[in-house]
Amino acid sequence: MSGTSLLEELPGELMIWVLIVSELLVFGAGLAGFMSVRWTDVQGFAAAQSTLDQTLAGLNTIILVTSGFLAALGVEAAKDARTARARALFILAGALGIGFLVIKFHEYALELARDVGPETHPFYMFYFLLTGFHAAHVAAGVLILALLAFLPRPRAAEAGVAFWHMVDLVWVLLFPVVYVL
Repeated sequence: MSGTSLLEELPGELMIWVLIVSELLVFGAGLAGFMSVRWTDVQGFAAAQSTLDQTLAGLNTIILVTSGFLAALGVEAAKDARTARARALFILAGALGIGFLVIKFHEYALELARDVGPETHPFYMFYFLLTGFHAAHVAAGVLILALLAFLPRPRAAEAGVAFWHMVDLVWVLLFPVVYVL
């Protein structure tokens, strides 16, 4: 057994993990609230949910998972001092993040065009709140990936991509709960 502690083996810095855990707790609380309120109006939530575009949301899932894969490859390239490859991978991962946001804002536009907003029904309040908060995290993640493309240092890449994977994980949880179940 080596003399390193578990904290020393975490990729990135301790503070990024404090941030990630706190963000996961916030999203978890939002999902718990969604599920709690859903049980008070199962039919209303199902009717509202049926108006969402599952195809676009599914495409966004593929986009984010692919982006996370490319970002992970970027970390490995940064560790191997393959700077040009790391930069390209972080740029591609960030571009996919932008693609996710374009699709998400298109979804919002479709809902708003139908005069559906957060005040329409509790489902939509949670939909806009949870997916909007997630979109803000995607935007932050895209900025982090852009910084990594500019300066692809291994330790920074590990921390930044850990955040990006948290964004992926949250979407993988939001997608079935908000769009499918």
